[in-house]
Amino acid sequence: MDFLFADISLWVYLALFCVALVAGIIDAIAGGGGLITVPALLAAGLSPAEALATNKLQGCAGTLSSSFHFVRKGHVKLADMILPIAMTAIGSALGTILVSYIDSRLLIQAVPIVLIAVAIFFLFLPKVQPLIASKVALSQTQFAFIIGTSIGFYDGLIGPGTGAFFSTAYLCFMGLSIISATAHTKVLNATSNLASLIMFAFTGHIVWMLGIAMGIGQWIGAQIGSQLVITKGSKLIRPLVIFMCLAMSIKLLMDA
Repeated sequence: MDFLFADISLWVYLALFCVALVAGIIDAIAGGGGLITVPALLAAGLSPAEALATNKLQGCAGTLSSSFHFVRKGHVKLADMILPIAMTAIGSALGTILVSYIDSRLLIQAVPIVLIAVAIFFLFLPKVQPLIASKVALSQTQFAFIIGTSIGFYDGLIGPGTGAFFSTAYLCFMGLSIISATAHTKVLNATSNLASLIMFAFTGHIVWMLGIAMGIGQWIGAQIGSQLVITKGSKLIRPLVIFMCLAMSIKLLMDA
């Protein structure tokens, strides 16, 4: 694949930049931005492997942008997240390596069911979350090894719903507020994306210039979305998470 991907017109670059910007806003708030960007990349003429690899590049820009914003605003302390970050990176790298060797179709078929469950959880969040958090609690170390590794592995292997899964885990097992859970989720989501991107870089499937152009849009959109999370809080996060979980479920069921 040509490094500049010269057979894609400037108008397609501009269109995908705009798509990435919108996806960055949505992803920073509720996750699921790949639901928008992957089909757009496929429509631009990329092969499935190129679309997935390039999506990781532009997705990294969005999640890193969100993470930077939340850290700068004091919603996340990176010093407290060293172990979860490390275990998430390891899990994501392993998942990305294994994606070429195992049949992930069975896992994909189960994802819509889990996403619908997450949507129901967020629908009843004010009543359900305090009950679960009071009865089931994980230490930072337990969270890192159990949740960080497993969801990181899932993100490297398949991906849809990773942000929603991390947010739900933080709400249920760490008792965080919805804004804090979203902020911590973006750091781990950025970690898993970056680890997966490093592995994809060796495959030759990344269309670098297109990914960078979309990454700029993602970065801008993620800054906007992160600010909305802080100012609007659960009034914006809950309904959008529910919508994105259901949208991803429908998309995966239709693909199946």
